Amino acid sequence: MEEKKSTILVVDDEERIRKLLTMYLEREKYLIDEAADGETALQMALNKDYDLIILDLMLPGMDGIEVCEKLRESKATPVIMLTAKGEEANRVQGFEVGTDDYIVKPFSPREVVLRVKALLRRASKTKFLETEPTTKNVIVFPHLTIDHDAHRVKVDNHEVDLTPKEYDLLYYLAQNPDKVFSREDLLKDVWNYEFFGDLRTVDTHVKRLREKLNRVSENAAKMIVTVWGVGYKIEAENQA
Repeated sequence: MEEKKSTILVVDDEERIRKLLTMYLEREKYLIDEAADGETALQMALNKDYDLIILDLMLPGMDGIEVCEKLRESKATPVIMLTAKGEEANRVQGFEVGTDDYIVKPFSPREVVLRVKALLRRASKTKFLETEPTTKNVIVFPHLTIDHDAHRVKVDNHEVDLTPKEYDLLYYLAQNPDKVFSREDLLKDVWNYEFFGDLRTVDTHVKRLREKLNRVSENAAKMIVTVWGVGYKIEAENQA
């Protein structure tokens, strides 16, 4: 059976950049759609289930931050943000609203392809594993199960749809139950990103994680504990 091709939405108001990215990505057998503004991109992203979106930060009308923020209200589609040098604060804001990765302009198209492949690998759900009797890399709590091989999170036997970065954060905490991680630690180890800016990136993702878990199980949401003045941890025993 032929492998399903990943679909990618490329959003940039510069046609030259869109065509360059499209050319390189189509060489890798990806299916590409394009959008030149935020409003169009958002409607396309809401109406079609893309595997990944490459989103320019500075767009006419609705910018990349607003597009990502509105998208995250209903979808967990992986997003790579394109930013210009000197837009550090905007990149932080991008992480806060749910961006999974960013690439600084000017960029190497080959680097973009590598980042796309890496993010798609993290976001993919290997369905064939559903037929396997056991999987080795599974973390099990009373109300929460993380199957890392299948990149799948279940809460009380209901699958929860997370963005790649939300998943990375949950999995990182779950690997070390009851260990407290500072926001700086989490930025460095989960985001692979060090800066002296706003640490709300972590807070926002924790809040979003709790909200998604809480839709299924309040007990699962309560597992993510804030240790005031320090950071966050997963508390395995904090369940009914």
